[in-house]
Amino acid sequence: MSDHRARPRTYDERGSVTAEFSVTLPVVVFLLAVLLGAGSAAMQQVRLEEAARAAARSLARGDTQDVAKAGTLRLAGGRAWLEIQDDGGGFVRATVRAPAPGVLGTAVPWIQSAQSTAAREDTGGDP
Repeated sequence: MSDHRARPRTYDERGSVTAEFSVTLPVVVFLLAVLLGAGSAAMQQVRLEEAARAAARSLARGDTQDVAKAGTLRLAGGRAWLEIQDDGGGFVRATVRAPAPGVLGTAVPWIQSAQSTAAREDTGGDP
């Protein structure tokens, strides 16, 4: 049988684990920040889509633009803004935009957006 003994540590290897850890730690922190930023951006995208749908439905029912904007700010957050387009043919399009949150939004000028189109409801007289 052979004797498997751990070879003794030499003076040159001292501190190598600390050096490797100090090199990899910033990379791990950076990747964690990017992952958290991507998660925040994904959640905001869902909120923007819901706000765009709500604004388009509100305008299609005949609500004023102020009512639609108030609902948009409530659903998408205070940094969002609403753009309204009426094609004149019975459809209204709501586009909601907001800067990306977190690290991604501050590192890169990224504006997220969502839009929704709805047919105007007939608010005329009796059928």
